[in-house]
Amino acid sequence: MSGLWQSSLHSLPLIGRGKVRDMYAVDDNRLLIVQSDRISAFDVIMKEPLPGKGAVLTAMSHFWFSHLAHVVKNHLTEEAPESVVAADEQEQVIGRAMLVQRLKPLPIEAVCRGYLIGSGWKDYQRTNSVCGVSLPAGLPLAGKLPEVIFTPATKAEQGEHDENISYSQMASIVGTDTAEKVRETTLRLYREAAEYALARGIIIADTKFEFALDDDGELILIDEALTPDSSRFWPAESWQAGHNPASFDKQILRDWLETLDWDKSPPPPTLPPEIIASTIAKYEDIRNRLLGDTA
Repeated sequence: MSGLWQSSLHSLPLIGRGKVRDMYAVDDNRLLIVQSDRISAFDVIMKEPLPGKGAVLTAMSHFWFSHLAHVVKNHLTEEAPESVVAADEQEQVIGRAMLVQRLKPLPIEAVCRGYLIGSGWKDYQRTNSVCGVSLPAGLPLAGKLPEVIFTPATKAEQGEHDENISYSQMASIVGTDTAEKVRETTLRLYREAAEYALARGIIIADTKFEFALDDDGELILIDEALTPDSSRFWPAESWQAGHNPASFDKQILRDWLETLDWDKSPPPPTLPPEIIASTIAKYEDIRNRLLGDTA
């Protein structure tokens, strides 16, 4: 497998490319989102694809959208993505694309944390809080929080970093009513997903969601849901508070890049085949553990 680094559909107008997704306009009401096999690290897109990564993320998002549909509506339509492209383009679309409603995303990331890790851990060490949420003293790295917390962030332009913000800052951006809907929905999505995952031996340490409002003002879950690109998944059997857990994501790639004399700016280094293989294996492992026979 060579992987799909970038889609090239001629039958639909390209709207834009993100770090991993290519977006095409179908009509005024629908978008086609193609999940490429691109991978980024430290906000830099690598030159080589991870063959099969786009299919893994698409399968996981489809599963979670369906599993959590009773909590909030999502942007998926009922139609097959391959039905809106030319016959010679279907290979680029089948198994890695989503045909979705065309909505304007809210300009925030809805982040939910159940464990103290990453930027939350750094924030806690400085301030004894995470994004303005006060926490008890003495919590360990990777420790389970006394209760799940909602810690929003602004959405950064490509190449920039998301910025953690307080709930009050988020409310000033999207409005008080929408902010409350987003917070309550995010917390419920996380709790239900975390319960499902833990029954399968997986801890969801944290995750982020994106939302939009439809024409009726109803909250809609968009983008992706609970994938290794948007969540930290840890094996429950080896998790231990105070230690940095193993994770089912691109940490192998990040760790390898940290061994290089690279300033984390483009162009990226060339990835060796063994790093590509071991990283995609992590993605496939978490898909199989969580989706099982539905994968």
